[in-house]
Amino acid sequence: MKVGSLKIGVSSQNFRTVTGHAGKGRRFMVYETYDGSEIQELERLDLPKEMALHEWNGQGEHPLFELDYLITGGCGEGFVRKMGSRGVMVRATAETDPVTAVKALLSNTLPPAAPHEHDHEHHDGHDHH
Repeated sequence: MKVGSLKIGVSSQNFRTVTGHAGKGRRFMVYETYDGSEIQELERLDLPKEMALHEWNGQGEHPLFELDYLITGGCGEGFVRKMGSRGVMVRATAETDPVTAVKALLSNTLPPAAPHEHDHEHHDGHDHH
């Protein structure tokens, strides 16, 4: 965990709870923290449909790529890879409260998401660190 300012996004379709399908989602709450102590809500992203990463054509800058971490209720492997290639660490979690999730991420206690039954992508189930 780097020291200084961290930008942490939370996928939240209702701006209240952590929701899944971050690749198709267009609403994100962005928090900033200094040295992992003070957490403040920086902004709320309400992206137009074409800016959902699932639809996005890759042109120009995307606001999600400015994040250090993105917390979501769940997402596909492709999304994790795409974000990772831009330097964003994606964490899927069962935690539903955005601020609690951000604090848990910072203290390394973020509970993992329950595995998705309906996810048809093949993965070996191992978490590669």
